[in-house]
Amino acid sequence: MKAFDYTRSNSTEEAISAINSLNMAKYLGGGTNLIDLMKEGVEQPSNLVDVTRLSLAEIEELPNGGVRIGAMARNSDTANHPLIRQRYPVLSQAFLSGASPQLRNMATVGGNLLQRTRCYYFVNTDLPCNKREPGSGCPAIEGFNRIHAILGASEECIATHPSDMCVALAALDATVRVRGTNGEREIALVDFHRLPGDTPQIETELQPGELITAIDLPPMDFANKSYYLKVRDRNSYAFALVSVAAAMDVRDNTIQQARMALGGVAHKPWRAFEAEEMLVGKPATEETFKQAAETVLAGAKTYEHNAFKVELGKRAIVKTLSTIAAG
Repeated sequence: MKAFDYTRSNSTEEAISAINSLNMAKYLGGGTNLIDLMKEGVEQPSNLVDVTRLSLAEIEELPNGGVRIGAMARNSDTANHPLIRQRYPVLSQAFLSGASPQLRNMATVGGNLLQRTRCYYFVNTDLPCNKREPGSGCPAIEGFNRIHAILGASEECIATHPSDMCVALAALDATVRVRGTNGEREIALVDFHRLPGDTPQIETELQPGELITAIDLPPMDFANKSYYLKVRDRNSYAFALVSVAAAMDVRDNTIQQARMALGGVAHKPWRAFEAEEMLVGKPATEETFKQAAETVLAGAKTYEHNAFKVELGKRAIVKTLSTIAAG
């Protein structure tokens, strides 16, 4: 690990000022992803600005009926908070399916948003990677690509986003609140992460020095009818091959509203807007859910080792929606 300097901040303003005055600095929250990447030599910051002492861990109801989750809220605390469990069970389930209890106790919501990509080649500094060194190539395309993307990939990168939490947040129309030298702004979760395109090294819409302060969940009266399904190689401590987060309002067996996002299939949480529109007004039947699954995966592009994800994704969508419809 490269040597680095350490600074502890006691306020949001102090943290933002510090990060903008230091060379090659990174914010340090739970550190469960950043420290691992520093050990591997993937991340090499010269300075770490510790934000764990900031008063950003509160989870509270908003005047409009939504919920605000502070960026420093721990994953385990958020998963078990009554507001989250009762109003947004899909988010609680997503948290509890990720990592291990020990990591969930350390990891923060803000840090979870900034998890780096899921790819064997990205974490191996002996091999080229366009994300680490733009223009060096993407060996995953011709290499072992079983866990890689089938939607939204590019010739520069076919890696997938690792977060379970972010998939649920995408389905829930969440908003990310950030603060920087120019003040505070909001970014829709579906826009926060980027597809790789020609610049896979740019993973989010954050501007240099901006600090995530909170995540806002809007009021959604049918979000309590939601479910998160994660399909993985092991039952615990494994990333998703495919995951589905969905919420659905069904009355008299007719779908009134639907929200759905997929994980493990793209460089960012993949929101299924077209399938959501298709579901509205249709009967809540397996045949309808199969049509939605076909819509989501219609544009899939597979590689040598990951073609199985198409059928796996379809079945996961049908199972998730069927589970919600069954109550």
